[in-house]
Amino acid sequence: MSDQSISVAELMERVGSEIGVSDWFAVTQDRINDFADATLDHQFIHVDPARAAAESPFGVTIAHGFLTLSLLPHLGSGVKVLPKGTKVEINYGTEKVRFLAPVPVNSQIRARATLADVTERRPGQFLIKKTVTVEIKGADRPALVAETLTLAIT
Repeated sequence: MSDQSISVAELMERVGSEIGVSDWFAVTQDRINDFADATLDHQFIHVDPARAAAESPFGVTIAHGFLTLSLLPHLGSGVKVLPKGTKVEINYGTEKVRFLAPVPVNSQIRARATLADVTERRPGQFLIKKTVTVEIKGADRPALVAETLTLAIT
């Protein structure tokens, strides 16, 4: 894991480079069920293991795509670089999200982040764009790729 505070000049030099890989994180049925309850999305492919095994192409329940996306703040917390003196960082949104592969129940996922861009919006405010790929342990394709935006205020 990587969580770094570096000068703005160093930050700009790192654009285009990988900035870190998170630890593996287990996606359990309890977590999927809790997300279903929070979002009122109880589609059987997420919450009914017997029916998912019998009727879905996955053979098991799968995590909601938005559950995987919602884990980015946790997964990404250890794979970031910020300008020295950052007082607060704000989730500024996403530019693009693609769900590429389902996350089967009990999978391990992790985030791999690349620093895509840094823009000084105004003095002391830096918009940081990362390309984050969520990998599934043992899978050929990632679960998702997202361009995330963070506003760092120094």
